[in-house]
Amino acid sequence: MSYSPPKVWTWDSQNGGQFANINRPVSGATHDKALPRGTQPFQLYSLATPNGVKVTIMFEELLEAGFDEAEYDAWLINIGDGDQFSSGFVDINPNSKIPALLDTISGNRVFESGSILLYLAEKFGAFLPTDVAKRTEVMNWLFWQMGSAPFLGGGFGHFYAYAPEKFEYPINRYAMEVKRQLDVLDKQLANHNYIAGDEYSIADMAIWPWYGGLVLGRIYNAAEFLAVEQYPNLLRWAKQIDERPAVKRGYLVNRAFGDGPQMAERHSAADFDEFKL
Repeated sequence: MSYSPPKVWTWDSQNGGQFANINRPVSGATHDKALPRGTQPFQLYSLATPNGVKVTIMFEELLEAGFDEAEYDAWLINIGDGDQFSSGFVDINPNSKIPALLDTISGNRVFESGSILLYLAEKFGAFLPTDVAKRTEVMNWLFWQMGSAPFLGGGFGHFYAYAPEKFEYPINRYAMEVKRQLDVLDKQLANHNYIAGDEYSIADMAIWPWYGGLVLGRIYNAAEFLAVEQYPNLLRWAKQIDERPAVKRGYLVNRAFGDGPQMAERHSAADFDEFKL
C-alpha cells in the first residue's frame, strides 16, 4: 500500500515501533532527577550500545596503558525507561543521547561518543598520533564512523530488526549502503593492520563496536543476511580487536541486556574480578 505524506506532519505517539515510548519531536527533560556521582575522576552515564561501548573501551584501554588518572564510574542509563530525559542527564547532554561524560577535575561536560574519544585521547596523549599526517588519518576515520553509522543503525538496523513491519524498499536501500561501507573498511584493512594504519587508535575504538559487532554477529543478527564472509580483512580485524583485554572489559560495562555476562555499573577494576576474561 502506497503512502502519501500529508501537507503538514503531525506526531503520532505510536511512531517508532519498539521505541515509540521514548520517541518525541521535542527536546528537554521530562522529569527532575539528579544523576548519581561516584568518587572517580570521570563520571560516565551510558548504556552498552555500540556508541556506549566505544567510550568504555577507551577508558579500559587507558587504564591498561597505565593511565591511573583515567579511573571512572560508569552509571547505567536505561534508555528504554527514559533515563536520558532526566534533568540531570539533560544538563550534561541536551541532546538526551548516551554516552555522556563529566570530567570532575576540569568540570567539563562532554557528549557525543566521538567527542568523548577525542577529549580523552587529547587529555592523556594516547591513541591519537601527534604526527600531523597520521593524526589526520585517524580523524578521517573517526568522522567517517560518525557519519556512516546512522545508515547502519537508524537505517538498516531499524528497518531490518526493529520496525513493526518489514518493508522491502528500506531494507534493500540500507542493506546496499551497509555492504558498501563494509567494502570500504575491508579494502582499507587489506593493507593496514588497524583502521588508520599500523597503530591502534580511537578510530578502531569508534568503528569496532558498530562494524566489528555487525560482522561478529552481535548486532541485528544480520551477519548471514549481509554475507559478511565476503569481507575477510574486516573479519580479521574484528577478531583481533575482540581479543584485546581492555576491549573484553569495556564490552561488559553498562551491559544490562542481551545474553552473556553483564555489568550494569562499574566503579573500580575490582568489579571485573567475578568475570573470567
